[in-house]
Amino acid sequence: MKLLRVGPPGEERPAVLDDAGRPRDLRGVLGQGVDFDGDFFASGRIERVAIALRAGELPPLDEDAAPGTTEGRVGAPIARPGKVVCVGLNYRDHAEETGASIPGEPIIFMKAPNTVVGPEDEVLIPRGSVKTDWEVELGVVIGRTARYLGTHEEALACVAGYAVSNDVSEREFQLERGGQWDKGKSCETFNPLGPWLVTADEVPDPQSLGLRLWVNGEARQDGSTANMIFGVAEIVRYLSQFMVLEPGDLINTGTPAGVALGMPGQPYLVKGDVVELEIDGLGRQRQTVGQA
Repeated sequence: MKLLRVGPPGEERPAVLDDAGRPRDLRGVLGQGVDFDGDFFASGRIERVAIALRAGELPPLDEDAAPGTTEGRVGAPIARPGKVVCVGLNYRDHAEETGASIPGEPIIFMKAPNTVVGPEDEVLIPRGSVKTDWEVELGVVIGRTARYLGTHEEALACVAGYAVSNDVSEREFQLERGGQWDKGKSCETFNPLGPWLVTADEVPDPQSLGLRLWVNGEARQDGSTANMIFGVAEIVRYLSQFMVLEPGDLINTGTPAGVALGMPGQPYLVKGDVVELEIDGLGRQRQTVGQA
């Protein structure tokens, strides 16, 4: 299934796409006030949605709330996650382009949960920034509590689904200002997510997905999750040794080569730029860059 949330910020309605790509309203089957959050994934309601979709019981989303209308903004496919955990330098070609050593264990940092915005929301360059960068990434949403997992099979069983994620980064804040990477990763609007969450059953092999990104129509990134240093299963297993992953948490799994940081001239984002990105089977994003 493809789960999405439609509506103005803070007022999104949960929906699911039917086989024709039309959004179907879930309020009747889930009730008022239910959202795609940790409680939703932990409660097993996702199976209720699947049954109702197969039975043809879901009405179309109201016309005034359909994507493409003023009220039909597509938000992030999950409500604010409890935490956003990120993996750095997880593609060999990206590590090489930035002059970094290939890590022996996953490099982990956190990103503020309130960075998560919709896939077509404006990305804001922070005040004082001259090095705002793009990163197309496979986002992994946790569907059940994960702690001290022993195998990759256990790890994948904890995944609710996958989404396109743009791990926007400010490189000066991240690398030149001392301390942790987090402050270069946690500026407002720095994590567009979506357009939808594709449930794990529709992604049998998360290590065979193409990722692409363009800036102003010019190709910048073109990679594959097959080139991850640490695959999705190992990332989830590894993280569970150090923290409890909870339903609704988001993991950003790293980016392939082609970021501004690693390019000649380092063409960082400026106001008015348009960033587009996609992952095979997971949809496409488009953001216009603004100024905070």
